Parts: sequence; C-alpha cells; structure tokens
Amino acid sequence: MKSRNDSVRMKRFQIEEKRRQIGQIEAMVEEFRRMVGDLDLEIAAEHRRTGIDDPKHFAYSTFARAATQRRANLQNSINDLQEKMERAQAGFDTAMAELKRDEERLERDSGADRAVG
Repeated sequence: MKSRNDSVRMKRFQIEEKRRQIGQIEAMVEEFRRMVGDLDLEIAAEHRRTGIDDPKHFAYSTFARAATQRRANLQNSINDLQEKMERAQAGFDTAMAELKRDEERLERDSGADRAVG
C-alpha cells in the first residue's frame, strides 16, 4: 500500500514538472514570436528608410540583411521549441494516464482492505 502511495506521489511530482516545463517552453515561444514581430517592424522601417527592399540589390542594407537572418534564426528556434513542446505534452499526457491508473489501483486496494478489515 505504501509503495502505491509513493508511486502516486511520484507521478504527481512528474506531472507538475512536465506542466512547468510546458509553461516555460510556451513562454519562450511567445517571447521569440514577439522578437520576430519587432524584427519585422525594424526591417520594414529600414526598407522605407533606404528605399531598397530587394535583398539581391547591391546596395541592400546590411542592417536589414542581418535582421532578416536573426528573424530566420528565431523562426527556426520557434519551430524547434514547438517540437519540444509536443514531446513534453506527450510526456505529460502519459504521466497523467499513469497517475489515473495508479490512483484507481490505490482506491481499489483501499476498498478491498476496508471490505476485508
């Protein structure tokens, strides 16, 4: 009985850890999206300032080129984080299912102990 209680406690701890991990990833994704939006605004402003928005043009702004590269890197990071979040969500779902199963076993065992005792 005690080992099942310990198992349930451990599953709850794992679930809280997964929930925290998912929250951190979501916060990072939102921050990166905000940064991408800021870079979009800066790139558009640079295009207006220089009058050149073709990256292949010989006089294309170095700042706009660098900001475009940073934007692409952030977008790649967002994609990677979303994959990581999907894996974390799958782990969370698995842990929830295991917790439910363990709690049901604990209740069943407790009910059997009360019926016997």
